[in-house]
Order: sequence, then structure tokens, then C-alpha cells
Amino acid sequence: MLETILLKNIATFDAVGTEISNLKKINFIYGANGSGKTTLSNFVANAQDSKFRNCSLAWMQDQSINTLVYNKEFRDKNFGKDSLDGIFTLGEATKEQKDLILQKQKDLAEILEDGKKKKVALDNQNHTLLKQEEEFTEWCWNNIYKKYEDNFKEAFKGSQYKKTFKDKLLNELQYNSSNLVSYEELQVKSKIIFGEMPQSMPLLYNITFDEISSIETNQTWTQIIIGKSSVDIARLIQKLNLNDWVNQGKNYIQENNTCPFCQQETITDDFRSQLENYFDETFTESIKLIENLYQKYMQEFENLLNQLEQIELNQKNNPLTKLDVDKFTTYLKTLKSQFISNKELLTSKLKEPSRSIKLISTQEQLQIIYEIIEEANTKIKVHNDIVINYKSEKENLISFIWKFLVDDNEDEITKQLKQLQGLAQGISNIDKEYKKKQDEWRLLNNEIKELNKNVTSIQPTIDEINRILKFYGFINFEIVPSQDDTNKYQIRRENGDLAEATLSEGEITFITFLYYLQLTRGAIEKDNVSEDRILVIDDPISSLDSDVLFVVSSLIKDIIHDIKQDIGNIKQLIVLTHNVYFHKEISFVDMRDNGGNHTNYWIVRKNNNISTFTAYEKQNPIQTSYQLLWQELIDKEKNSTVTIQNTMRRIIENYFKILGNYQDKTLIEKFSSYEEQTICKSLISWINDGSHSIADDLYIEIQDTSINKYLEVFKKIFEITDHQGHYNMMMRIEEGEENAN
Repeated sequence: MLETILLKNIATFDAVGTEISNLKKINFIYGANGSGKTTLSNFVANAQDSKFRNCSLAWMQDQSINTLVYNKEFRDKNFGKDSLDGIFTLGEATKEQKDLILQKQKDLAEILEDGKKKKVALDNQNHTLLKQEEEFTEWCWNNIYKKYEDNFKEAFKGSQYKKTFKDKLLNELQYNSSNLVSYEELQVKSKIIFGEMPQSMPLLYNITFDEISSIETNQTWTQIIIGKSSVDIARLIQKLNLNDWVNQGKNYIQENNTCPFCQQETITDDFRSQLENYFDETFTESIKLIENLYQKYMQEFENLLNQLEQIELNQKNNPLTKLDVDKFTTYLKTLKSQFISNKELLTSKLKEPSRSIKLISTQEQLQIIYEIIEEANTKIKVHNDIVINYKSEKENLISFIWKFLVDDNEDEITKQLKQLQGLAQGISNIDKEYKKKQDEWRLLNNEIKELNKNVTSIQPTIDEINRILKFYGFINFEIVPSQDDTNKYQIRRENGDLAEATLSEGEITFITFLYYLQLTRGAIEKDNVSEDRILVIDDPISSLDSDVLFVVSSLIKDIIHDIKQDIGNIKQLIVLTHNVYFHKEISFVDMRDNGGNHTNYWIVRKNNNISTFTAYEKQNPIQTSYQLLWQELIDKEKNSTVTIQNTMRRIIENYFKILGNYQDKTLIEKFSSYEEQTICKSLISWINDGSHSIADDLYIEIQDTSINKYLEVFKKIFEITDHQGHYNMMMRIEEGEENAN
């Protein structure tokens, strides 16, 4: 069935559009001429026409049904030809054949109903799956994307939307075979690769300290260096521990015989000879060795310190340094302190060769500094490798990041995937059953079509139309098979002349409607005789007198009865009319004026040249023409100023002038104030202008703000004539509401 009709950007329906929703089996739409009814029927009949591109039809479970529309276009199309297309029906079939077809149609309906249930189940499961997928997508976004966005945003390029991110995550879960890298390492690499394009960095010059370590461990520093003990003066020098003092003093002995210690001429050639023998070549070589080692040590260490200080200075000023500067500086300070201590020890050894000293070993400190530099160089090499292979490194990093993400969340992703896969499998199973029902329906429907071909005929249509024509007094013409084509009809008079050109407008309307009714029970093609269909009937009583209007109403009520009882292949009916009496007649079914759960009502109105539909659901808004006037007043917000004024005029005319026999003067004099009398006069003046005249500019120009005053006077007319109860009843004001208002 049709569920919703949207009319938009066509005729009097504006760009916002208006919608008829919640369509039932039986639907009545009332509206004045020109309000938009024919636009609706033309749209349903020609929904594919490009002029209706902004309009739409919504079908129950997305299953469209063949729609037969009766309107002026249908009359013009079918009556404007020399002959009418023949309508095939089951009229000449035997009872057994009809029963067989009827049984198969029932089977077909059961299959269709089962298929609908499967479709509902399928839609529900799809909805559940969609909701579950949306929840999973939100989970991925909130728990993964948002968590790592700041660090890995570059890796998420191309997946910045919730669904694309989730899809990428699932793809990586299935296909990413990269090695797993720690989060910390990924962060470090991301800062390098995802920042500005990295530049190559020079390696830090690392230190060598083998020579320094060798000097520090040389045994010379522990040796006591003294003169030759076999010389006569050796005993005294060594006894008094004057070795270093004498060694330093001998350098001050002059060419003369003056002693540098006591300044007496005590230096003899023999004493000179003994000093030279005491500080022999062995002693001299030992001293030279100490001096050389000292000079070498100082030179090596100072050069090393200069190198380390330069590294410290450069790296402190380098924002991209890979060196742990703080750690480096700490150990460098310790190294300098050790060097100063060793320098003092070495100086004392030079002054006093007879002293035994032990230098502080800088081996451990230098090794640590060496390792700090090596660690920095390792990082620089990694950095430079990235620079050299930037593109591939970036691709690898992105792959590592996605591998980390899926591995870190694998349990939850797998859990949710299993749920989704379970739903998908259930949907697949239901879909197979649904398609099976579709195949069963197609096979049985084709079987029914084949049966129809063998038992259908156009003659029953001829007989039925002629029977109705004669029964209602149309005896001067009838439907007959065409002489040129036995599968077509012609309208012929009693004398044998064709009657199409001489029929009255009412006769044309009636016979075309009878033809339409037969078409609803049959089809132009034999194959389609038994197919389901929807009827849209737009004002079928134009140009008909009251007797024939009653006939049309009765025929439509028969259709309504069958639809409600699920008899036949007509599944839904939409009736549009501007005639209050006809609306009242066809909507009064089974001694009731509402159709229960199977029927809904609408009114289509045109205000300021824009048409809109108002839904009344199960409540029939059209009771009588007089009640309709009051309904228009109740719905005053939806109508124009002119419409409201004219409605009040017609109510007063009907109730007070025609039924109540009130005089104009009597009504006017009921009011005490001049303003209210003037307003009452204006209402009465409309009446005197004539019931059906068009309001002139005087009334059209009345401002909307004045309408409230007119409504007050209108209400007061009923109050002062003691007809307040009638006003409340027609305006649907419950007891107690009057005082509240």
C-alpha cells in the first residue's frame, strides 16, 4: 500500500511541500476546486514524469503496487478515441476455473504475507546491525582515534571520519603484518617523521682515551727515584731524605766553588764528582721519563677536555640534539675535577721524584662519557637513515602505528566483530528465506497469469456496463465490440450510429466511470487480470445529476466494503472530491460515518495560492455543508481573511436569516455600542450583497488585526440572541471552557 505522498514544487504546492502520511486502506480527501486535488491524482498516475521530480511516494515495505487513477486526464485519454480498449475479466470462466484461480490467489496472498513478515524481520535485523555498526564506529572513534590523535594524527590522514577510520582499522587488523613497535618508540619516531621534513645531522666526534689511561697506570708514578747509593755522599743524602732537595740544589752550583746552600766556598772538584756520580744517567733518564709522561698526559687531557667542552657547548644550543646534555655535563664536571687532582699529583712528582704517587683513574668516567656520545651517535644514525629513506620510513611508521593500534585493542575489536558477524549471518539466513518467498510468488503469479489467459474475455465487461446503463435509465446507447477489432469497444445508439460525438457531458462522465470500474476488476492485458492494485478516484461526479451521483456513490461503497473485507485484488482506495454531499454519501459506510481503523480523512486547502493538507485521521471533518462552514471557522488560522469573513457571513445567513427568520434591524439593534453595530452592519451587508457574490475591495482590504473584532461580534450575535449553546456546540467548546476563555 501507499504510506506517504509528498507534493513539493509543483502547481500550488510550494518548495516546503506538504505531506499526506499514514495512509490507510480507505482515504477520503476533501478540497475545493483548484485546491490541488488533481495535481495529486496526476502525480500518482505519472510519478515518473520529470515535472514531479521533487515529489515522492513511499510504499509499505518498499513494494509498489499498480495504481489505477480516475480523473479528468483518464476521461480525456479513454473517451477521446474512436474505440475503447477491451477489458479482460473472468466473467466467462467456469466455477471450477474461478475457484482454482481464487484458491491460487489466496495462496499467492499467503506467500506475499509471509514475504512481508520476512521483509519486516529482515529490515529489523538490518536496523539492529546498522545500530550495532554505528555503536562500534563510535567506540573506535572515541577509544582509539581520540586517544592517539595528538601523537599520530599524521598517520590518520585519509581516515579522519568515523566510518573511514573504523573501516581502516578493520582492514589493518586483517592485513597488517608489520612488526610490533612499542608506543614510546612510535612517539619518538613520530616526532621526527611527522614534524617538518628532517635534515641530516653530523655525528658527534667521539673520544679516545687509551693514551691517557696508559699514562695513569704507568708504574713510574709509584717508583721512588733517588741517586746512586754507592757514592760516598749517598748515605748522608738518603739518611736525611734530602734526595729531592739536593737534586734541585745541584742545579744552582756555579762554576766557582760557592755552595748554593750555605754560600761558602765549600764546593770541591771531588764533591762535584760525587754529585754527578750520585745523580747518574739512570736517575736522569727516570726524571726525563716523568717529565715526558707529564707533558704527554697534560697535552692529551687538555685536548680531550677542549673537545668535550666544545661538544657540550654545541649540543646545549641545538634544540634537536640527540645527546643527553644534562647527563653529559654532570660526568664532564667530575672528569675535570679528576684531571685537576691528577695534575696536582703529577706536579708534586716532578718536584719530588722520590715520592710515590697514585693517579686517580679517569677510565670509568671517560668510558661513561664515551657511551653517552655513542648513544647520541646511534640516535643520529637512526635519524639520518630516516632522512635518507624518508618516504619509506614514513610509510613504515604509519604501518607500525596501525599495527600497534589493532594489537592494543584486538580483544575488544574481535569481540564486537563476532557480534556483527553473527547479526550478518542471521540477516543472510533471513534474506535467503525472503528471496525464496519471492521466487515462490513469481512462480505462482506466472501460473495464475497462464490460467487467466485461458479463461478471460472482454464480453463480461460489455454485459456488465450495459446492464448498469439500462438499470439506471440510459437506454439510448450501449457498449458493443468494435467492428474493426473484437478486443475493443465502441458506444453505439439504437439505430446503429456511433454515439461518442453526441453524448452529453454527464453521459460521458458516467460511462467513463463505469469503464474505469470494470478496469479495476480486470485488465487491458490478459496477464494482469488478477494483479493487486490501488485506486485513486478524483471527483467522479462532475456533470452528474443527483440520481446518478447516488449510483456512483453506491458503486464506490461496494469497493470500500470489499477492501475492508480483503475481498478481491483492490488493496487501497483514495477518493478526492469537492462535493460535500458526495463526500458525506461515500464516507457513510456500514451505518457509520467513520471507517474505524481502516479509514483516514484529510482536507486540502489553498491559502495565499499555497496548498496544504490537514489530517483529521479517523474523524470525518465533513458532516454537512453547514458543519463544514463551522469547521472552516475552527481552522481559521489556516485560512485567509476573505475566507473567514465569508464563512461568518454564510453561517449568519443560514442560521439566522433562513432558519431563524431574523430581520437585519433586529440583529443590529441587539448591540449597544456604535462600533459593534457598525461591524454587525458590515456582516449583514455581505448577506444583502448576495449569497454567492464575490467580496469587493472593501472587504478584501480588511486587516488581519480587525478580524479578531469581527469574530467577537460574530460570537456576541449568538450570545445576545440566546443561542450561545449552538455556538459552543458548533465550535466544539466543552462546558466550562467558555468561562475559562
